[in-house]
Amino acid sequence: QMQVVESGGGLVQPGGSLRLSCAASGSVFSIYAMAWYRQAPGKQRELVATIRRSSSANYADSVKGRFTISSISSDNGKTTTYLQMNSLKFEDTAVYYCNAEPAAGPSAWGQGTQVTVSS
Repeated sequence: QMQVVESGGGLVQPGGSLRLSCAASGSVFSIYAMAWYRQAPGKQRELVATIRRSSSANYADSVKGRFTISSISSDNGKTTTYLQMNSLKFEDTAVYYCNAEPAAGPSAWGQGTQVTVSS
């Protein structure tokens, strides 16, 4: 069974940067796509960025040019991806979730990491 853990959230001022990490373990070599989602208070969870092995990334319009998702890498039983977030805005405040999608079977979610953009 796959486990997903996010880290790297925190409090940052507008215009600042954060780097989120996502690590998946357990049956990781079957992972072919990973994605970041976010959910702000009172809002639905939304897709932020996706990456597939040997493929380019896709981004929500609201984060294009500011966020970068890294390629998927696997090593020592873990598969990782990162989300570099620059020029953060108040509206980026949310809980950020990582999703790891295997070639077969259900995808796995992490517990989320809080990102707060505040002055």
